[in-house]
Amino acid sequence: MTNDLVRVRLDVSYDGREFSGWARQHGRRTVQGEIEDALRVVLRRDETPELTVAGRTDAGVHARGQVAHVDLPAEVWAEHGTQLLRRLAGRLPMDVRVRGVGEAPPHFDARFSAVWRRYAYRVTDHPGGADPLLRGHVLWHNWPLDLDAMNEAARGLLGEHDFAAYCKKREGATTIRTLQELAWVRRPDGVLEATVRADAFCHNMVRALVGAMLFVGDGHRPPEWPAQVLAAGVRDSAVHVVRPHGLTLEEVGYPADSELAARNLASRNKRTLPPLPGRGAAAGCC
Repeated sequence: MTNDLVRVRLDVSYDGREFSGWARQHGRRTVQGEIEDALRVVLRRDETPELTVAGRTDAGVHARGQVAHVDLPAEVWAEHGTQLLRRLAGRLPMDVRVRGVGEAPPHFDARFSAVWRRYAYRVTDHPGGADPLLRGHVLWHNWPLDLDAMNEAARGLLGEHDFAAYCKKREGATTIRTLQELAWVRRPDGVLEATVRADAFCHNMVRALVGAMLFVGDGHRPPEWPAQVLAAGVRDSAVHVVRPHGLTLEEVGYPADSELAARNLASRNKRTLPPLPGRGAAAGCC
């Protein structure tokens, strides 16, 4: 960061139903596009400020605790900073809100500084379907779900693994992730809610994991099946990527300010799994 730029953190919420995801796309309505365009207008800039985000959510996915940053000239921040939140509220459409704006600490990066992202997926197995007032945020699964079986399946997926079986492959990107938390509860209103927390997620990972666990919950597969799919390392046609509207990015976690620089470096390193016991790192395939 140069002396004439200020890094600004934005805390963002949005209803993803009418968006083609976070990332700006030509000819499509996106969260990034709406916020960047609003920033250009309220800051009275000719050029469009560019946001960096903690997690690029897919089309239809919601967020309650998304985090982004933008680098602004110091004189622009000094002039507009105190009124920026209110002005954005007046400019943005109602399905996206910037809930907080502030100068970020040194070395903060919304993407690379994050140590975890926490999502929630919500589903109902009520025979009458989803509550009409929740239909845009809760998936209806037309089979009774066994909460205990789903949690047993979830425990077999925790830890650091190559999640290639649950991810849509992207060229040059690793699918190794550390799944820190995965658990289901049934809320008082009957909705089942999964908490899914990891250091990072690859494309479609949460929705594929949920799809596998729903298959266990409704009795189509045993609780050990999702872990077996994980160990096989290839996509299984029985693993369905569930619809996006049940998924919400709830929170992004960051380390203490003094650890931000080190975290940025660690996040940029491409990850590999350690070799299996008894097998050298350069072991050949068979």
